[in-house]
Amino acid sequence: MTFETPSGPDAGRVETLRTRTADAFPALRADLEALVRIPGVSNPEFDQGHVTVSASAVADLLLGAGLDDVQVLTAATPDGRPGAPAVVARRLAPAGAPTVLLYAHHDVQPPGDDADWVSPPFEPTERDGRLFGRGSADDKAGVVAHLGALRVLGDELGVGVTVFVEGEEEIGSPTFTAFLHAHRDLLAADVIVVADSANWAVGTPGLTTSLRGLVDCTVEVEVLHHAVHSGQFGGPLLDAPTLLARLVATLHDEQGDVAVEGLVHAPDPTVDYDEAAFRADSGVLDGVHLAGTGPISARLWTRPAISVIGFDAPRVASASNTLTPRATAKLSVRLAPGQDPAAAMGALRRHLVEHAPFGARVTVTDGEQGKPFQAPLDSAAMQAARWAFAESWGADPVDIGIGGSIPFIADLLEVFPDAAILVTGVQDPDSRAHGANESVDLRELERVVLAEALLLERLAQG
Repeated sequence: MTFETPSGPDAGRVETLRTRTADAFPALRADLEALVRIPGVSNPEFDQGHVTVSASAVADLLLGAGLDDVQVLTAATPDGRPGAPAVVARRLAPAGAPTVLLYAHHDVQPPGDDADWVSPPFEPTERDGRLFGRGSADDKAGVVAHLGALRVLGDELGVGVTVFVEGEEEIGSPTFTAFLHAHRDLLAADVIVVADSANWAVGTPGLTTSLRGLVDCTVEVEVLHHAVHSGQFGGPLLDAPTLLARLVATLHDEQGDVAVEGLVHAPDPTVDYDEAAFRADSGVLDGVHLAGTGPISARLWTRPAISVIGFDAPRVASASNTLTPRATAKLSVRLAPGQDPAAAMGALRRHLVEHAPFGARVTVTDGEQGKPFQAPLDSAAMQAARWAFAESWGADPVDIGIGGSIPFIADLLEVFPDAAILVTGVQDPDSRAHGANESVDLRELERVVLAEALLLERLAQG
């Protein structure tokens, strides 16, 4: 359908929904706490029975919110392995009204070392207005945001709604594309709201207008057929970890900018990230200089970044006086909006092979690829979202990019090319998603619930 800019509800209606949100929030918080207690880690090294329990809990919540068509569904990988359970819940649109797909995910990252947590990762705990626990922000708060908007509007919901809560986002959504194709008719929508991003700051909303893409690979450096004595042969020969370190060092120039030819930059953002705030939010140690040049926001959102996320070499505890014949690193590359992932992978591979140190044998194995995303800034759906966020927070939203990647958004656009996609979120710079002591600001979550209710109300009046 053609989607036109809707008019907004009057001020009295806004205040009515604000009051309803406040009244509904204690129960929503309790529901979030119950979800956080379910250790639904989708990493296959963990008990997948918890992911099934998590999906069932989400389905029950959506059924209780008035969606009468609720299913727990799966798809399969290309080689036939079953995917994790996802929840699809629907209420059909009134005649002439648009349908809105509300996305979130119920699976979570592994908790890591319990010793790093101030309170147990799967026991929700409030401190200073924040609720701590694995998944409290990423992305069970997204589930609760959708649930809350539906409860606030109740029988007055004027749009069709499909809630899609995925169960494998934290492992790269391996069956996402298959799921979209298998259940295309169930998921078709005019507007898609992806609640898996962040706001600019506590008290200042954000609308995510760009996401970096992703490629990763493993690179192996090999110099010997077998390990040899470091005293007998060391000197003329450099070991594989040393040569791998030299190769990795070629990926950045002396200022820390990415030095791989063929990786593109997008235009700099219109807002910047204050360096003091960035240092505090990231936890960088005093005295450590930031890498790269240009605005920090550009280095985070619209330029490539390369990280070593894994390194295989002898462990210090078991090391012997030998020259190691081979070493392997896993590289993660974030891509600027506008970059083709296949072209980026080719550029990275060429760089690594061409910069082989001292003639070492370099083998590159391609890994995951994900497309970047750039949203239109002035679409009717975006204008409706700007209004809703401004009303909820009392502050205009900031157009932000996200340094991370949500590759499935490109899959959504491929299957539903005419849909308008809005990327929203509950997190803030101190949420520490994926890390120890993950948390959500409860006041911000309440604002997100109201904003989504206002957005659905405004879309209904288009």
